[in-house]
Amino acid sequence: MVKEAIRVNDAKSVEKGGIEIQPMRPACTITWKEIKEIFKDEFDFKGSDLKKYDEISKEDLAKAYEMMQLSRQFENACTQAYMQQHVRGFMHLDNGQETIPAFVSDSIKKSDIKYSYYREHTHALSSGVSPEKVMCELFGKNEGTCRGAGGSMHIFDKETNFQGGWALVGEQLPYAVGAARSILLDRHLNKEELKNDDRVTIVFLGEGAGQNGRMAECLNAASKEKLPIIFLIIDNGRAINTFTPDVAANSDIYKMGKHYNVPGVVVNGQSMVDVLRTGRIVTDYARVNGPVIMQVHTYRFNGHSPADPEHERGRKEEKRWARSEMDPLALFEAQALNEKWFTKEELGEISNKVKKQVKECIDFSIKAPTPPRELAKQLEYPDPPETDYSKKIAPIDGAEITGRTLDHNALKNAELHMEAIRSRSEAGQVTIGDAVNLAIIEEMIRDPRTTIHAEDLQAGSSYDIPKLTQQTFGKLRAADEIIDEGHFIGKALGEGMNGYRPIIELMNTNFGIYGMAEISSAGNTYATTGGQFKMPMTIVGAGGTSPNQALGAEHSQPLHAYVMGIPGLKICAVSTPDAAYGIMKSMIRDDGPGMLFLPVKMMKSTRGSINHGKCMPLNKAALIHRASDESIAKGRAVTVLTYLHGVFEVEKAMKELKEMDMEVDLVELRSLKPLDMDTIHDSVSRTHRVVILDESTLSGGVGATVSAIVSEKLFDELDAPVKRLCMDDAPVPYASAMEEAVVKRAADVVRGVAELVNRKV
Repeated sequence: MVKEAIRVNDAKSVEKGGIEIQPMRPACTITWKEIKEIFKDEFDFKGSDLKKYDEISKEDLAKAYEMMQLSRQFENACTQAYMQQHVRGFMHLDNGQETIPAFVSDSIKKSDIKYSYYREHTHALSSGVSPEKVMCELFGKNEGTCRGAGGSMHIFDKETNFQGGWALVGEQLPYAVGAARSILLDRHLNKEELKNDDRVTIVFLGEGAGQNGRMAECLNAASKEKLPIIFLIIDNGRAINTFTPDVAANSDIYKMGKHYNVPGVVVNGQSMVDVLRTGRIVTDYARVNGPVIMQVHTYRFNGHSPADPEHERGRKEEKRWARSEMDPLALFEAQALNEKWFTKEELGEISNKVKKQVKECIDFSIKAPTPPRELAKQLEYPDPPETDYSKKIAPIDGAEITGRTLDHNALKNAELHMEAIRSRSEAGQVTIGDAVNLAIIEEMIRDPRTTIHAEDLQAGSSYDIPKLTQQTFGKLRAADEIIDEGHFIGKALGEGMNGYRPIIELMNTNFGIYGMAEISSAGNTYATTGGQFKMPMTIVGAGGTSPNQALGAEHSQPLHAYVMGIPGLKICAVSTPDAAYGIMKSMIRDDGPGMLFLPVKMMKSTRGSINHGKCMPLNKAALIHRASDESIAKGRAVTVLTYLHGVFEVEKAMKELKEMDMEVDLVELRSLKPLDMDTIHDSVSRTHRVVILDESTLSGGVGATVSAIVSEKLFDELDAPVKRLCMDDAPVPYASAMEEAVVKRAADVVRGVAELVNRKV
């Protein structure tokens, strides 16, 4: 018979149906003896320490095998349900990798924190999430883990600390590091109560995601703080479907930690016994010593998703070979029978038990009710926009924890610092940076579960916003960060999911572009998890585009416009110290994510007073100046909507307009989202004309959104079309001569108002 060689390499060939299949990726041949040598060399274990891991009881083997069967049969049922259109959208299956959930069910506790990616069904099952809740989520039912809001890629379950299900490759890494930090924070704030706490965080990722830059950043962070975290690398040789060695110079992810003093080990993922043994050692190590990498060499039997055509080189042939020769269930069954651990009947009983369980799960999910339509809007924000944050009660144990955990001399220095700011406030000399700094320190004292992350944090960053936080609250609660905003926004997200109120200071808000994925996920988390996980995260920084700021294009980008389309965010912008102070306090107390934009060129020059202790609303605009009734009666008044530096520019323009017998209602849009239409309506119903001075671009800017809403909602009040004075779509130049053509200012306001009043539109 003629044999066809599908691929030629050094791997062992397997004859199947007259075709010689030579897999692109050889089977893993590492033995248990060799794995123990890695533990001796890299983890400093002694041979006597490892001996106890040799034996696994029949009971534990049976439990692990049952989890493998549940994982396989559940995923097979998902395939059928997908074909029957019970499951929609994207779905990613785990067939062939069942030794990993077997390890999780064997070694990982309910109290441990778990972070996974979009191929997470079996990780949730092995973490203790009921099959019915997982399947109902895939079916989009109200009984699902997230009430149908998450779907296949977003399984979350607060009871078992299963925290995702994240769709962007590698994004779960910093979230997991933040969750591991929350364990250390818990121990710091509750030393006596948690003196025996041995929780760990485990993060699942593929070897493709292990090549992501986030991996190096997270290994650094985990090592620096000795975080209790396991990086579990699911190495199936395919980055989506691409053969990973085609795009990666080195696939030995377990060795990546050497630079950071994080030990790693690799294990044959087709051997359930070796995975259990290795997993037990790794978990025990992490509970005591800190971060560790465990790479499981395995094969995925399915494509990336059912919708995937799988045209990548060698993929279909590899699947056929792996299903025939590398099935972890079949390999364990053969080993169990050969070693006489189980009889064929005993293994059959376990399989039949699972088959019944999965059938009942499917039946339950089909009959389960769908979520109510109105749930979608209810899940937009944890706290309603109209919340009065002054009425939010401080944590009952807050004062006691603060008194017990802070150095008294450091706290005294902070109190003297705050008193100095309050004294400057009485003299009208508080800067915007001072005001935000005061709000942060007050809230961190009030609630010891408030944390802060920033670059140059020890030095107070550029505008003194995080000044004295680390000196007062220590490095765990006030973390100086590496220069990657996405990394520490991600860590803050992980803290926020685990009982903390993180603040992120961005120095310049444009740097937040590095963290768009994390900002987006922060906005989506409450809704995606079906309301299980609140996200009390505050991002603050100086931004906007002032005339003559001479910062060039990159530092003049309107991040406030970029994030407007992210659901679940409350977005505020202020121009005075008083508003900065009051809104910052409210945003920290809010149970959802918020972003506060400060005017970059006014941070030190604008001075004023603050209303000490007052929280301001997160959904209100402010009428800064009201046009006289006389100008209204004469038809010579216009509503001007603006924010950030625009307030200052309009105030300059008002003097010239007054000389021209024109006035304005100056409305500061302190809440960009949600938009305060009541205040806008009150003004427009008087003036009937609107100018928007906008610090974002013509296309996709804040002004475009505001103009559209005003035109739709207040059409009958308008005597003329809304006039937008916005940045040109061209990048903001450095030279003032060119910048004038792009960035609008007081002179443009004068012309715009005059055109409306004189009806030159």
